[in-house]
Amino acid sequence: MFELADNRNPASMASEMRRLRHAAFHSLLRETERPLKVLDVGGTEDYWSSVGLLHEDGVEITILNNLPPQRIVPRSAWILGDARDMSGIRDQEYDIVFSNSVLEHVGTLDDQKRAACEIRRSGKRYFVQTPNRFFPIEPHSLVPFYQFLPGEVRARLLASRRLGWLERAGSLSEARTTIAGIRLLDRRDLQLLFPEAIMVSERFLGLSKSLVACGGWSLKEVSAAFAVKTPIGIGFRVGVGGRRCRPTSM
Repeated sequence: MFELADNRNPASMASEMRRLRHAAFHSLLRETERPLKVLDVGGTEDYWSSVGLLHEDGVEITILNNLPPQRIVPRSAWILGDARDMSGIRDQEYDIVFSNSVLEHVGTLDDQKRAACEIRRSGKRYFVQTPNRFFPIEPHSLVPFYQFLPGEVRARLLASRRLGWLERAGSLSEARTTIAGIRLLDRRDLQLLFPEAIMVSERFLGLSKSLVACGGWSLKEVSAAFAVKTPIGIGFRVGVGGRRCRPTSM
């Protein structure tokens, strides 16, 4: 399971899905007038370096994170802040607000609503990805259906052993805190948070592994961006609300 889910390994399934997602994002960038100001909510400089966009001509990357940067990278800026309150950022100050696997970590549903509102307010467009709650393998623990167990059961398991990417907790209290810090979303949740968004389902073996909310682009633009050639078993499905377009090749 580690080998499939390890996005540090360029040959893994997770890395391939990330590469395809960012090929689609890059395609959307090409359709957007330069210069571009991009705000990454919860990201890192290394992430942008790994997808080859940190030094893209005409693209200015600003990263908002609640932790200080580990290093300063040329042509990027850093804001120490909270996704739930970006009041220091003006309305539509950024051309695109980007977020990758962050929304599920901001707290409760109310916290997620606040973060989504801030993303929609601060950018003219947005591209928000999050794991799908209904994918059988929970993405942090890598344990099948772990997300559907009662919270106390999940905490006790984490207090007894390491689970996937989650280090073994030092105490039951610490395990409860870790569990409380992860709230996965499904397609309906994400559509409620971003009601005007075009929804993209990233599919693995016919199952929706993660979801992307794209706001500010047309259905035609998003469909074209995600119409990429994919390996067998991987694909994308694009839709608006309850309507779906024809999926790309699997």
